[in-house]
Amino acid sequence: MPLFWKHYQSEATQFINELKAKKPTLEAEQRAGRGLLWDKPQDAQAQADFQAARVAQSPYVYFSRPKKG
Repeated sequence: MPLFWKHYQSEATQFINELKAKKPTLEAEQRAGRGLLWDKPQDAQAQADFQAARVAQSPYVYFSRPKKG
């Protein structure tokens, strides 16, 4: 490795590192915000009902099949 080689950091990485240095609670706030929208308990019975109620999609959705009978 050459003596003049430096570890490269993109401008985006530098910005994020500076932001985290200025505001150390940022990651905890992000995790709390994620918890409000995404980390919800799942209802296993409702998921099973949704899976059971699925209807298979036809291979070519823009073609209407002729009615039988």
